[in-house]
Amino acid sequence: MPRLLVLQHVPYEILGTFDPLLKRSGFRIRYVNFGRRPESSPTLDGYHGLVILGGPMGVAESDLFPHLEVEMELIREAIDREIPTLGICLGAQLIARALGASVTRSPVPEIGWHDVSITDAGAGDPLFAHFRATEKVFQWHQDAFEVPAGAIRLVSSAGCPHQAFRYGERVYGFQFHMEVDERLIERWLAVPLYRQQMRASGGDANPERIRSDTGLYLSDLSRLSRSTFREFIELFN
Repeated sequence: MPRLLVLQHVPYEILGTFDPLLKRSGFRIRYVNFGRRPESSPTLDGYHGLVILGGPMGVAESDLFPHLEVEMELIREAIDREIPTLGICLGAQLIARALGASVTRSPVPEIGWHDVSITDAGAGDPLFAHFRATEKVFQWHQDAFEVPAGAIRLVSSAGCPHQAFRYGERVYGFQFHMEVDERLIERWLAVPLYRQQMRASGGDANPERIRSDTGLYLSDLSRLSRSTFREFIELFN
């Protein structure tokens, strides 16, 4: 039975739709909730994979959130051990930073539903081979990563050119959120900090627009996410 370590930063950023796929595949999942226990110092001993979830903090805020440095050490160890590793949003930024890449303010803050495009490398990658040339995905980020040296860019967008990468054969970073469902999106829309981010984004992000777009695009994203997450699970075989 594979064991998965999941690093969580806030209670409202969770595995979402990835969770039932993992459980049906027989995974035992342990969450380390740094929002509840910031002093946690988990190890990878006994675990077969690592997932780092999103959160509202930035990778440069380790003075306020010292656990970010703990997480980057775990990421480096996971890479050295060659175990499957996935970072989502902040998690992807932490992987990029752990590999020496810069993380800065995104050229365009993306909140809500946005187009992404698959690179030639992405079209040949097992996690993204089922994507069309352009797909609509759910985003919620103000920062963005550079693709680390030695990594391969898989997905891009007009506003934020680095949307997903693979490092080696088992390490992935996604800037966007494939794990969301309608209930999780509604939960984010109710978070005061996230509502503040919407207002400050300067774009057309607002709850009404996001809800309308969710009705249009969520079904396709759910289909894409099932295929992508299943392929990630295959990395454990």
